[in-house]
Amino acid sequence: MRQDQLRLQSFNYYDYGTPDYRYYRNGQYYNVNQYGADLLRRAVENGYEEGFQAGQADREDRWNSNYQDSGAYGDASYGYDGYYVDLSEYQYYFREGFRRGYEDGYNSRYQYGSYSNGRPSILGEVLSVAV
Repeated sequence: MRQDQLRLQSFNYYDYGTPDYRYYRNGQYYNVNQYGADLLRRAVENGYEEGFQAGQADREDRWNSNYQDSGAYGDASYGYDGYYVDLSEYQYYFREGFRRGYEDGYNSRYQYGSYSNGRPSILGEVLSVAV
């Protein structure tokens, strides 16, 4: 994790390619290319999977439900490669997936996602990530 943090601190963000996708968040439009859109989708998926596991662990340990106490939620950079979208955008979508995954894992359900190929996965249409 420390190496990942050092790599991200020294990284300079550059936008590669022509924007093909547009999405709206917090009163502002953002444009990304195919790679950026894929990375944001992956952020939601990574967040959901990590959140599901964290929620499941907290339930099994009989801890109170609190996704914000998780280190993965706070950092929210798992899977970020430094290309195509700004880290803050990746973190936003990771946290959106994480919160939903945590709720599903803690409550032993699949309201926001499903379980396939041995892992939890979020349903894309639930989040309406318009990228």
